[in-house]
Amino acid sequence: MDIDSPVLSATGLLRFQELRGDAINAVTERFYSSHESIYAQYGQRGRDACREDLAFHLDFMRPVLEFGLIQPMVDYLRWLSSVLITRDIPSEHLALSLEWFAEFFADHMQGTDAQAVAQALHTIQERYEEADQAPPAIYAKMPEPWPESATFESALLAGDRRSAASLLGRCLEEGRGLVDVELHMIQPALYGIGRKWQRNEVTVVQEHLATAISQAVMTDGLLQSTVPAANGSRIVLACVEGNHHAVGLQMVADAYQLAGWEVQYLGANVPTNALLQHIAQYQPDLLGLSVSFAQQLRVVKDIMSRMTQTFGNARPPVIIGGLAINQFDPLVGQLGADASSPDARSAVDSGSQFALASGSG
Repeated sequence: MDIDSPVLSATGLLRFQELRGDAINAVTERFYSSHESIYAQYGQRGRDACREDLAFHLDFMRPVLEFGLIQPMVDYLRWLSSVLITRDIPSEHLALSLEWFAEFFADHMQGTDAQAVAQALHTIQERYEEADQAPPAIYAKMPEPWPESATFESALLAGDRRSAASLLGRCLEEGRGLVDVELHMIQPALYGIGRKWQRNEVTVVQEHLATAISQAVMTDGLLQSTVPAANGSRIVLACVEGNHHAVGLQMVADAYQLAGWEVQYLGANVPTNALLQHIAQYQPDLLGLSVSFAQQLRVVKDIMSRMTQTFGNARPPVIIGGLAINQFDPLVGQLGADASSPDARSAVDSGSQFALASGSG
């Protein structure tokens, strides 16, 4: 794991957040004053988009400064560069934005905090500029796609739910379990569509429709599957507050249900306060949290801290997963969680170990 960037104190993080809006404004205006011939053609919409992109830069900077994680921001910048190129927007200005942010924070923060922010931004810029065009490391953990995955992807892009459902049904009839179908057919198809959107080959509507069809087909598949008798273990599954990507967590929910667990799947963007109240009332044997982006890691850290304060040693074990976790397994201990998992099947394996240890399963 790449934790080699200096981290800020709590006071430094607070100051960084206080300066966030001013930093975005300053760098936006600097782009428009220095490169007016490029940016003026986009009008107010372009200015708003510039501010939005710069805001995301600082969102990804937060875990760099809190946890020392450089690579997620480098991967984000590589992704954004490919998006900008396909949309005829000058991607070379990404590195320039990092330089200007470094100058801003060096001028508006003090001492070691100012040095830490500037150093982190310079390191990110260097690694971004050195990065090759290979896919991000996250794709190395992608389950091996079945041949049917390409056909399923085509059905999704065509908005053809009937064909997608039929393909899943045939796989189940052949004796392939739903968990394997989701891992080796549906998940690779969705990743493929995400890459096509990145290259501007599909629309946002197509991507959203593909997600909706996949979730519906997965529900159909669960209804067609034989659910075993309850094993006595209970799990709550939730996307942390701010995480709106729930397909992977639905796969985990299906896997646990097919393993005999009593599953409460709370879905996307679950507010922390509501989640903690539900845990107190339901008292699950295990909590599973999904984290898509590095900036959501602090939500996990907050949840773990508050659970420890509220429940002490009686808190349920916590397993975390999602794109933000899969590359950085050692973060589990730093966040206070008990385990991590890159996919639905391994998540159930981890849960089973906790259940055996507690005697609940």
